[in-house]
Amino acid sequence: MSKTPPPAEHTPGAAFERLLTILNTLRTDCPWDKKQTMLSLRHLSIEEMYELGDAILENDLPEIKKELGDILLHLTFYAKIADEQKAFDITDVLNAACEKLINRHPHIYGDIIVASEEEVKQNWEQLKLKEGNKSVLSGVPKSLPALVKAYRIQDKVKGVGFDWEDKSQVWEKVEEELQEFKDEFNIQDPSLIDPEKAESEFGDLLFSLINYARFLNINPENALERTNKKFIQRFSYLENKAKEDGKNLKDMTLTEMDIYWNEAKKLE
Repeated sequence: MSKTPPPAEHTPGAAFERLLTILNTLRTDCPWDKKQTMLSLRHLSIEEMYELGDAILENDLPEIKKELGDILLHLTFYAKIADEQKAFDITDVLNAACEKLINRHPHIYGDIIVASEEEVKQNWEQLKLKEGNKSVLSGVPKSLPALVKAYRIQDKVKGVGFDWEDKSQVWEKVEEELQEFKDEFNIQDPSLIDPEKAESEFGDLLFSLINYARFLNINPENALERTNKKFIQRFSYLENKAKEDGKNLKDMTLTEMDIYWNEAKKLE
């Protein structure tokens, strides 16, 4: 026997209650929803976050709304499972988030005075240490992609004053790391390359470039992903135009391919 779904609501609180009601019903009546665990949902949640990230980069507001809904569903699902395990419920989650925001904004809910965004961030990191965090870096997830992790590590230590004073110093470090990489692995040098050493030096170079990007207020993950998308668009154009002209990429010279590539660049 089918159940009548709760009607749409027009206030945030009522709409959230509607979501919880639907989720409770699915958890008891739907074979797929009943069998889910936190672990089984984990990879799906990660996928949803990446989909939200894509929508944000594309500035696709309808898609952002959709992906936010998917993520909100996952968050309530985890809380529902925890509630069944008598660990905590969604009310505990929401109150904990509220308390954290209040405690970490003493310049709003207390008598602390701050003069800039940087002071807010420094206070945030100091408060986290007072709350029991053993290290400034303990809040950086181990499973973060390396590029994102490097940026977060640098941003975290900046919050306690461990940072370069000026971006010119950071650029000097970039040039230093680049020179070290070139000295060790000059393409004109016929000797064999030590893969582990090359990887280590290249990692140092990337880390310094990410640091410089941070000083320019460039998010390196966003920057690289935009370049990925740009490359995909140009190469797709190249493929399609070659096909239209009856050509096979494998039989074309690089010079011939560059003609289509440059056409794609002009269309951007």
